[in-house]
Amino acid sequence: MNAEPLTAERVLATVRKIQEWVETRDYRGYEPFDGLSSWLRPLAFRRELPQRLLQQFVKLSPFNVRPLLGVNPKDSTKGRGYMAWGHLLLHRQRPDQQDLEKAVECLKWLDGHKVPRFAHHSWSNHYDFVGRGGEYTSNDPIIVWTSLIGHAYVEAFEATGSAWFLSIAQSACDWIMELPRDRTATGDCLSYFADRQASVHNANMLGAGFLARTAKHCGREDYVRAARSAMEYSCRRQRPDGSWWYGEEDKYHWIDNFHTGYNLDGLKEYLDATGDEAFRPHLEKGLQFFVENFFEDDGCPKYYHDRTYPVDIQCAAQAIDTLATFGREMPGCLELATRVAAWTMSNMWDGRGAFHYRKYPLLTVKTPMLHWGQATMFKALSQLSVALRAARGNL
Repeated sequence: MNAEPLTAERVLATVRKIQEWVETRDYRGYEPFDGLSSWLRPLAFRRELPQRLLQQFVKLSPFNVRPLLGVNPKDSTKGRGYMAWGHLLLHRQRPDQQDLEKAVECLKWLDGHKVPRFAHHSWSNHYDFVGRGGEYTSNDPIIVWTSLIGHAYVEAFEATGSAWFLSIAQSACDWIMELPRDRTATGDCLSYFADRQASVHNANMLGAGFLARTAKHCGREDYVRAARSAMEYSCRRQRPDGSWWYGEEDKYHWIDNFHTGYNLDGLKEYLDATGDEAFRPHLEKGLQFFVENFFEDDGCPKYYHDRTYPVDIQCAAQAIDTLATFGREMPGCLELATRVAAWTMSNMWDGRGAFHYRKYPLLTVKTPMLHWGQATMFKALSQLSVALRAARGNL
């Protein structure tokens, strides 16, 4: 382990190296699930199993086989969203016009790259994907990316007061409001997809948190009602130990690090925006489970609550982000965020600007991803820098 203390200044220096890495590559890169962009895909004959096998082969290969298979670096809407959000966090702690300008550049790009087949704003991957929930294409937006990108627009509105940013956020909320919902006696679940119902807790809670945060600025009570119903759905299904399944269907019965972080972030956004304290016990119980079950003593982030490997950069980034966000609300969260960041920088950072994708007991997969690693770490370490400076009274 590197004995150098992890100060806000050292975190910020790392953030700037990530920024340089991303900008040098014009915001393009690889992603874990981009394997269907390969020239091998036609051999799968559009069948789900062969496509999933191809996708998993590319994702799980210990070496980067993408150049051999014709998978090129691509743009990333969620990567741009995280970069914008990170720049706005940096601008918040040190009002630097350049950070604000870079954030605005990303947000203008995102405005021009919404999914065109919907009137309202929504965003998708830049590649096709096949998962347990079925197949969706680069023309199929999902609530997770739309909510996370939407938060960047709200952050920009809060930083500048420009109505244009809020109008885009409202447009994204209007898209969410038109999604299918699983309507139950104990809350309605917002769908992951636009064309079919898929009930997943992190998607539902992220969508609800974004609706509530936007409603705080525009006064849309219909957003708040939808958000509260969504939170009721997920909080009523929280497990006795404070955890959530990924989803309630049997095929979704696992508990992992970064999706739990999404759940907590969405619930916190809802509570902060509405002041609705009914779900506070669920937040506290969920956060306690997160802190106690997803980290080794040295700060290594576990993938699952009961299993460490693979150590994944997305888990590290989301853990740092979530813990730093809760730093003032629960004793030990900021210290743990710092420990996770120190471990990650010592074990998954190349020192020049890129974080490795995954670490196994005997092997590290060093392929750097654009959104999954670089952009998420840019935003997470920006959040940590803000929290560390606030803790010492500089904000």
